[in-house]
Amino acid sequence: MLCLVSSPSFAQHAELDRRLADIREVGRFVPEKALVLLREVEAESRAAPPATQGEFLNLQSLAERAVGRHDAAIALADELLALGRKHQDKVLVAKALLSKGYVVSRQNQLDLSHQLFWEAERIAVTTDNMALRVEAAITSGHAHAEEGHLPAALGKLQDAVALARSYGRPIPIAMSLNALANQYGRMKEYDKGFEALAEASAIAARTNSPGRMATLKNTEYGLAIETGQADRALTVLLEALALERKIGATSMIAGSLVDLSDSYLKRHDYNRAASYARQAITAANQIRNGSYEATARVNLGQAHLGRGRIAEGKREFESGLAYYEQSGDKPELQAVLAEYGEALERAGDMAGAVAAYHRERALSDELFKERRQKSMLELQEKYEAEKKQRQIELLSRENQLKSTEIDNRRLQQRVWWLLAVVFAMASVIVGILYRKVRSANARLHEKNLELKQQSSRDPLTGLYNRRHFQEFMRTHVHTEQRGAGTSGEEIVGAMFLLDVDHFKHVNDRHGHAAGDAVLNMISQNLGIILRETDMIVRWGGEEFLAFLPAIPRSGVDEIASRLLAGIAEQDIIYQGNRIAVRVSVGYAPFPLKPGRTELSWERAVNLVDMALYLAKAHGRNRAYGVRGFANFDKTSMEAIEQDLERAWREGFVDMTVVLGEAPAAPLAQWPETGQLAAERAALT
Repeated sequence: MLCLVSSPSFAQHAELDRRLADIREVGRFVPEKALVLLREVEAESRAAPPATQGEFLNLQSLAERAVGRHDAAIALADELLALGRKHQDKVLVAKALLSKGYVVSRQNQLDLSHQLFWEAERIAVTTDNMALRVEAAITSGHAHAEEGHLPAALGKLQDAVALARSYGRPIPIAMSLNALANQYGRMKEYDKGFEALAEASAIAARTNSPGRMATLKNTEYGLAIETGQADRALTVLLEALALERKIGATSMIAGSLVDLSDSYLKRHDYNRAASYARQAITAANQIRNGSYEATARVNLGQAHLGRGRIAEGKREFESGLAYYEQSGDKPELQAVLAEYGEALERAGDMAGAVAAYHRERALSDELFKERRQKSMLELQEKYEAEKKQRQIELLSRENQLKSTEIDNRRLQQRVWWLLAVVFAMASVIVGILYRKVRSANARLHEKNLELKQQSSRDPLTGLYNRRHFQEFMRTHVHTEQRGAGTSGEEIVGAMFLLDVDHFKHVNDRHGHAAGDAVLNMISQNLGIILRETDMIVRWGGEEFLAFLPAIPRSGVDEIASRLLAGIAEQDIIYQGNRIAVRVSVGYAPFPLKPGRTELSWERAVNLVDMALYLAKAHGRNRAYGVRGFANFDKTSMEAIEQDLERAWREGFVDMTVVLGEAPAAPLAQWPETGQLAAERAALT
């Protein structure tokens, strides 16, 4: 009787497990369809044994995350976690941690997601579920890559491939090889990436899965872009889109449409770029993916600007920027603002470009301060830990000393004839401890000096940091001087603010290590170009400030020319690639006197910053210098700061433009309207 009852039940559960396995494959590419199928088997799945019930909860959580319902996905993952702990099922617990990690990763909580992924892997390796172990190893590798630990990520993904090969199933092998190919791309080992991808494609072709093939096509697109194979990238992207549309994978379709709009932007085919961007917005709205929609709107904005439709372009750009501001993704927001400024500059909207560059620079400074503060906190924590350890050692020694003294007193009572020996031993111990305390205090003093030095220096370049410059300027007093000899020329201070041209492209193309090499080269060249008495400051991410306390007023423009030429003389050779480095410069003598009142150093730096952005907006590799002011009774400093270019054009500001190595003649005001376009064309 028992056999007759259990046999149909076993067959029923086996059939349900097969259906859930099919739904898992559907959910990976078409989560909307998977949710419909899951609702059909929900009642049966929740009444099934724990393993089947847990797989149902896992698949539903993954699908809810894929369609953007993060709260529902988290709730299902927590339910799965409770089920796994109730039945002490490590497989279910690991699946729950992975599912929850996927959701919080989508919410940009990367630190939390990484902890969840690594805990899931730690549990998964203790099970005999090979598919789970492969997935956990791949996810762990991705987490290490996001942390910047590329060798650790590579090791994890190579382990995943080895596990998948021992498992012998084609889909895990193709998945792990695809992840490995992506990792080789991050490490710029493109030949190995293409090799792993070719093997994955051959295996995936045997599974007859359009979704798997589309995934591999997208990886090939990324590698082709990185290796400069634009035609190949476009071809495989169109092939991927066709495969995705074949199975109705809306999320993948949205991603491919975004990439297609970007590809056609790079080809300056603005009509097709706009068409694919609009399609991407529609697809992103269907799956409620704000990131895809924001990127598509930015691409649509660039397409409009490329066709001269400035108002429409700015509207779409601002719509995309709003998403990044709300999501708190500051690095991505900074990158989009830089693209915005460049697009407006190409479209001829110089005022808009300067405004975008100002927003990008303010955000860059904010991120730079956050990174510097994090470094300082880490240093402070290290210092505090060392200090506590020294205190513990001293307390331990003091306790030992007290114990020794107690023993000595007991010995004195028992053995008076050893009194002299005991005192001698105590004196020796105290002397040793005293010397050690002095040595510890000396090391503590050295650490304090080191901490003070590091608090005033930039850790990458060794230059002074912004904080040190601000403290210096609070106490700096400029005294009027005249030059030696018969000329009696006025001696002034001067401020020069330099920004590396197209620095983002260096980081994107060659990596952040190349960007660091550029910054170090510039800091070394500034030390050669300027004097030892001049203060050189790393002002922000790729900005440098030089304060010259005493130079002849007539030599200010010459210094600007030397800075442009000196930086441009030396290219960087990085990993066999030659990187040409140019800078834009804003500068002014200091102090500046509009009317009878001197500007504070903060307002002077702000004015120099505005001159720098004029240099960037009018073509880069040039310097714009504020020489002084005119007709100040007809304007105000606030009006000048509101729009420096207009103030120059209207004759309220006297400026100099230095192009390349030779300083331009001082320009008291812009030429008349008929000559203005020609002058701007020459500058750009």
